[in-house]
Amino acid sequence: MAQAPRSSIDLFTPDSITNPYPLYKELRDLGPVVWLTSNQVWAIPRYEEVKHVLKNWDTFVSSRGVAMDAAVNAATSGPKANSLTTDRPLHDEIRRITSAPLLPGALKEIKPLIEDTARRTVDDLCERETFDGMTELAQVLPLTIVSDLVGLPIYGRESMLRWAAATFNAMGPMNERGKGAVAEIKELHEFCLKEAIPGKLRPGSWADRIYKVVGDNKTLAERCPAMMREYIGPSLDTTIFATGHILRLLGENPTQWQLLRKDPALIPAAIDEALRLESPVRTFTRCVQKDVELSGILLPADSRVLVMFSSGNRDERKWDQPDEFIVSRRPTDHLAFGHGIHTCAGMHLARLEISSLLMAMVERVETIEVGKPEIFLNNTLGGYASLPMRFSRN
Repeated sequence: MAQAPRSSIDLFTPDSITNPYPLYKELRDLGPVVWLTSNQVWAIPRYEEVKHVLKNWDTFVSSRGVAMDAAVNAATSGPKANSLTTDRPLHDEIRRITSAPLLPGALKEIKPLIEDTARRTVDDLCERETFDGMTELAQVLPLTIVSDLVGLPIYGRESMLRWAAATFNAMGPMNERGKGAVAEIKELHEFCLKEAIPGKLRPGSWADRIYKVVGDNKTLAERCPAMMREYIGPSLDTTIFATGHILRLLGENPTQWQLLRKDPALIPAAIDEALRLESPVRTFTRCVQKDVELSGILLPADSRVLVMFSSGNRDERKWDQPDEFIVSRRPTDHLAFGHGIHTCAGMHLARLEISSLLMAMVERVETIEVGKPEIFLNNTLGGYASLPMRFSRN
C-alpha cells in the first residue's frame, strides 16, 4: 500500500482563504490523499475521491461530527445533533422533518413573492450609480423573505448571519476565528433552547412547524433545538455567497452575461457553473469509522478526512478548462451541494432565489460592472463581505 504524500500547507490562514486555488492544485498534484501536517488531517482534494467519501456515509461517518475540532464535534453530536451530524436511520428521520418546506412542491407557494421581490430589487438598483452587490442584492431575499419564513423571534432574525458565520468558523481548526466563534455558538444554542420555542416562534413558520410535526415523540423532541439550527445557517450564508460569486463572475465575463441575456434558458446551467467554480462551502470533515483503503492509501479508523468540495470542483481530471466560467457547461454533477445522503436540503430554495434574481437582471440589465470584492474571512465558507457593482439598464 502506498505512503500518502505530506504537505505543510495550512488552508486556513488569511492568505490561503483569500487565494486558495493554487494551494488546491498543489494538493491535487501531490495525490488523491494528502496528510496535512499543519492541521493533522487527511486532505481529500480530488473530485472522484471526494465523491467516494460522500457516497460512502457508513464508512466516512458524520455522526461523530463534521468539524475539525474534537470539542466542537462532541458539542454537535448525540442529542445535540441535527441531520448534518447524524447517519442513517436517524439522519433520514430528521431530514424528513426539516426538509419538507424546502422541497420544490412546497416552494411553489413562495415563488411569486420571491420573483416579485427580485424584480423590485433589480429595478431599484438599476437607478443607482453604484451599490454593494452583497448587502444590497445578494442578501435581500435571504434576509427578508427567508428569515421571515423561518419565523424566529426578532433577536434571532437579527442575529442569524452572525450565528451562521460563527457556526462555519467553528467547523475549521481552533485558530483565532475558530476560538472567537465559540461564545457566539453558545449564545445560539441558548437561544434555540430558551427563545426559539413554541409560543415565541411565528405561528405557521418553518421553525414552528418542527415542534408541531415532532409532537409527543420524546426521542425527537429533545432534538428540536438542534433541528432549528438547520434553518439558521445553511439557509442564509451559503445562498448569499453563491449569489455574490455568480454576480462577480458575470461582471468579469461580459461575453457570458450576453449569452445568458440571449438565452435565459441557460440560467440553471450558469448557476451550476458558478457553484462549481466558487463553492460557498469549501470543506467539511468526516470521521473514518474503520480502517479503509482510499486510492491506495490506508486511512486508519478514528482518523479524520477533510473533504475539499472547492478543490474537487476544479479538478483537472474531471473538468476541461476547470478555472474558466462557461455558462453553457452544464456541470450538474458538481459537488457544491455535496453528494449522497447529506446533499444540501436547501438547494432548491437556493436555486429559486438565485434564478429569480438572474431572470430579473436578464430582463432589465444590459451590462454588469464589478469592482474588487472584499473577501469574507471564514474557516469554512468562501465568499465576499462586499462587492462594488453597477448596472446599466436595457
